[in-house]
Amino acid sequence: MLESPKTYYLYPASIFASRELYHITTLLGSCVAVCLYDRRQQFGAMNHFMLPFWNGNGLASPKFGNIAIQQLVQKMESLGSNKRDMVAKVFGGASVLDVSADLFNVGERNADQAMAELDALKVRVVASSVKGDRARKIIFNTFTGEVRQKYIEKRVLTNKENAR
Repeated sequence: MLESPKTYYLYPASIFASRELYHITTLLGSCVAVCLYDRRQQFGAMNHFMLPFWNGNGLASPKFGNIAIQQLVQKMESLGSNKRDMVAKVFGGASVLDVSADLFNVGERNADQAMAELDALKVRVVASSVKGDRARKIIFNTFTGEVRQKYIEKRVLTNKENAR
């Protein structure tokens, strides 16, 4: 009989890894999530970061892409994975704010940072769905490495809805 997966909701600036079967869910706008999967041992981990790069000021937290990805790889290794057995899937990095001039391009920079960091760590990216203008909901199966994605459509609130 197949075991039912446990579920875990991953909040921004977080990392979750398990050798047990989990469905990890998160919502992404300009944030990015990296799903790592060990093909040999069949387990995985996911992060969710908000900003591309920690500049050295304050706490080096998984809120920043360069820190979150390094910590994600370290977490997998602490559970017995070898980097050569890991593959990555990358999601998010959308431009979801309706502003005439998005000067910061946070989503695009997040996606670019994820790809650069994984390349530097020599972790192969086997799938990605990044950038664009729509938010995403993803569900990562830590046992199979499968990721399901659903785009979240933008909705304009009416004045009546804004008043609630």
